[in-house]
Amino acid sequence: MSVKSGSETAVVDVDPYATAPSVTIETFDWQASPDGLATRRQLRALGLRPGGHDPVAQLRCRACRTKPARTCTRMAYLYRIDLALPVRPMTLAKEAALDRAMAKRSTCPQCRRRFHHCLPLRTIGSCLECHDGTPADPTSYTAPPARHDLAA
Repeated sequence: MSVKSGSETAVVDVDPYATAPSVTIETFDWQASPDGLATRRQLRALGLRPGGHDPVAQLRCRACRTKPARTCTRMAYLYRIDLALPVRPMTLAKEAALDRAMAKRSTCPQCRRRFHHCLPLRTIGSCLECHDGTPADPTSYTAPPARHDLAA
């Protein structure tokens, strides 16, 4: 691959079989990243977000710190703090959409009770009480909405 810069052409060596992030960005060991870089979680704790900027480095996991030859599978990307933007505030529409999504995950399709935790809908398909009769703690769910047969 060649890159033109002014009147000269620079040749860049590219490994076609390497993964893109490890080729293009610098890698740091656990707790060895320079100041001014932070992970997404650290940015969120500061009230910031990456703001559309690409990561500038990656951080190897704690288990890979003592094994430099090991290929790390749990990389964390590092972003520049000075380019980060403030977190967007939660709007009522966003909050309502998140509530609907969580209601879908925590409502039993058979008894219509909404639990305070996510149900195993992919594996069991319902709450434990509907599945095998295990009684549910009454404080762990809210009653289903009342059904009425009134005309108005």
